[in-house]
Amino acid sequence: MSRLNPPIFDRRSIPEDAQELIWHAPDGWALRQFEWSQPRSNARGSILFMTGRADFYEKYLETFNDFHAAGWNVTSFDWRGQGGSGRCGPHPHVGHIDDFATWVDDLSAFYEQWRGGHSGPHVVIGHSMGGHLVTRALAEQRIHPDAAILCAPMLAPAGGGMPEWTAHLLSKMICAFGREKRRAWKVSEKPLEPEILRQGLLTHDADRYSDEFFWFRERPDVRLGPASWRWVERAYSSTRGLRNRRHLEAVDIPVFFLATEVDELVDHPTIERAVHLLPHTEMKLFGKECAHEIYREADPVRDAALQASFEFLDRVAPQQ
Repeated sequence: MSRLNPPIFDRRSIPEDAQELIWHAPDGWALRQFEWSQPRSNARGSILFMTGRADFYEKYLETFNDFHAAGWNVTSFDWRGQGGSGRCGPHPHVGHIDDFATWVDDLSAFYEQWRGGHSGPHVVIGHSMGGHLVTRALAEQRIHPDAAILCAPMLAPAGGGMPEWTAHLLSKMICAFGREKRRAWKVSEKPLEPEILRQGLLTHDADRYSDEFFWFRERPDVRLGPASWRWVERAYSSTRGLRNRRHLEAVDIPVFFLATEVDELVDHPTIERAVHLLPHTEMKLFGKECAHEIYREADPVRDAALQASFEFLDRVAPQQ
């Protein structure tokens, strides 16, 4: 059976042999964890999958299943302040964070415990904001997996009709006026722009897009809307820090990029720059057939992305 054609999988149900756990960060914050181990001791390896802004791990159950069916242990956790990991601001539907460094600290602490309890090779996958935070943890030498996959990573936000320095200054000023915990936009996922159709930014697959709303009904606590102005300000600051050439060139593990050159949420030229600066990189690039959520795209794109991911891991992370 092909790795891309496992038995029909129910995207709207937690697998019976998976576990939903609580992991406590060093400061005591409770983060919701997903754990799907192989039933045998000779697993292909272990994957830590980190989702994007406002995501929750249920959105990626289908992708977890693809990797699990290929023999991998699969772990994920909801970032502090979103999904089932509580909220960092006063409004339950506004994604707020004091600093992206808080998330890097959580990832670093979780990774060390996870690596010690899971068989190798150890692979970290990060989508969008998760890709940003994984890249930052790699660049700061906070984690050192055997390989990493970055799916549409937010190495810089897509242009919002104004220069980045202007957008950053504007967000700083709004925070200085006491609005740091207020939402920065309405429904769209694109800061500093008028509301536009959200699905068109994320995926061409309407059924997969609707899975998100199924889970909102089943588990209302996972729902999150726009980010706060502090999130926006810290995002610009953190992405600027990621452009440090010396730090990127020091990342000494194989890194695979999945990207689309028409992405409207993250800046593609910044991804291209990182591909050229990181020492050991490969990239699978899509065009207009692919929106931002590549692992949740229509089957032709999604299958190609999975196949490329599997082939990359077979080359760089053979079973130990």
